[in-house]
Amino acid sequence: MRLPRREFLRLGGISALALGGASCIRPRPEMRLLPSLAALPKPFNAALPIPPVAKPTKSDEATDFYELDVRSAAARILPDLNTTIWGYDGTFPGPTIEARSGRRISLRLQNRLPVPIVNHLHGGRNAPASDGYPTDLILPANGAASGHVHDALANVVTGEREYVYENVQRAATLWYHDHRMDFTAPQVWRGLAGFYLIRDDEEDRLQLPRGDRETPLLICDRSFDADGSLRYPALDSSLQETPGVQAEYMGGVLGDVILVNGAPWPRMEVANVKYRFRILNASNARRYELALDPSPPGTAFLQIGSDGGLLEMPVAHRTLRIAPAERFDVVVDFSRFQPGTSILLVNQAGTGSTARIMRFDINRRERDESVIPTRLSEMTGPRTEEASVTRDFDFSFQRFQHGWTINGKPFDPARMDARPRLNATEIWRLHTDFSHPLHLHLVHFRILSHSGRPAPYDVGWKDTIDLGPGQSASILVRFTGYRGRYVFHCHNLEHEDMSMMGNFEVI
Repeated sequence: MRLPRREFLRLGGISALALGGASCIRPRPEMRLLPSLAALPKPFNAALPIPPVAKPTKSDEATDFYELDVRSAAARILPDLNTTIWGYDGTFPGPTIEARSGRRISLRLQNRLPVPIVNHLHGGRNAPASDGYPTDLILPANGAASGHVHDALANVVTGEREYVYENVQRAATLWYHDHRMDFTAPQVWRGLAGFYLIRDDEEDRLQLPRGDRETPLLICDRSFDADGSLRYPALDSSLQETPGVQAEYMGGVLGDVILVNGAPWPRMEVANVKYRFRILNASNARRYELALDPSPPGTAFLQIGSDGGLLEMPVAHRTLRIAPAERFDVVVDFSRFQPGTSILLVNQAGTGSTARIMRFDINRRERDESVIPTRLSEMTGPRTEEASVTRDFDFSFQRFQHGWTINGKPFDPARMDARPRLNATEIWRLHTDFSHPLHLHLVHFRILSHSGRPAPYDVGWKDTIDLGPGQSASILVRFTGYRGRYVFHCHNLEHEDMSMMGNFEVI
């Protein structure tokens, strides 16, 4: 039986094989590019794919029932090469699940993979049993893996699990992804991610772009081996026993191929009208600064929503800085360009192959009846003076332990780092030593202050906040919905797997 990674960390070191000796004091790891060995395709040859919308197997008065197989499949991502992906229903991204606010969804997952899985609805307000706690494993149906995680409270099942999502929240762009303890990074890298869209009456009353003018864009970076397989620096390529990555990639794995909805640098044909794009950064570690080239006069992106749904009023951006797990709901008005024009979506934070994302080809004129109102939504929530508790959390690399920690401690499922009371409002003060996108399960929050970043990126309800090296922020959180155990963590997935995660229990 393997000694789990958490036991290594508690003893003050990790594997000498992986890290070259626990007694050494090493510098903090940086994010590192993993170059592809396959020949890369020319940009803009592939048409942008749109993930299929999942169909319920049945419905009753209160619930829509879905069933998805989680399995491996062959995908044609690079020309003339097959790539084995792990996908929900064998697709990457997985099928988009469309939900209605206040209407329940039952999602039954069948695990056809050779490893345990966990499903987390990111941004969802769900009971602990359906939140996707990282030790609540679904073991493979064939019993090929034990999934031993040293957590007395773990709810482990074999073969399948039902997740119940009540959707008692406003319309928003959410996403679902794997959340297996110690192995989230490589399993998401292999394809375990998809959109989950909640709609409601408030949003329906607006004349926003819809139909084929509303498009989800899941952006991520990946690297490929010479045979077309996904390349990742795991210590154990089977993902069965030994967690973690090669020491030089502990700071975060960066790929050199930019995929949008699973296609490398795709193109999309559009009319000269307004389009709504639901943008998700599903990368393990890479941040993007999105811009249009050529840049239109005035506003490039009109933001109408963030992680937690519609903003009170639109916010104009010339560029969009988006960290892993963040979502930006934006409108781009192509009427400012003539048909026959091509517009690039570029990444100003990238170089070489990572400086381009996709291309929009304006190929026709159409009538546009969509309207972006000056007032989108009425947002109510807690006030600062209602906060009863203030907590401090430091997210940093511990050189003696050679691991990513919160308040100097590695993750331990048995330790509670906070016990907020149900319906209480708290202020959490966050401090970082490195670039950390920080995510809280169950709740949404408002950002009170944030050093080193323009305020417009922080508007609305958030579930993920991006902090750069040495930055601090204060967030206002109300813990409503459910009692029970949840996690908060860095959404640089290599950091998360390397122990930058904590527990809170709503009591």
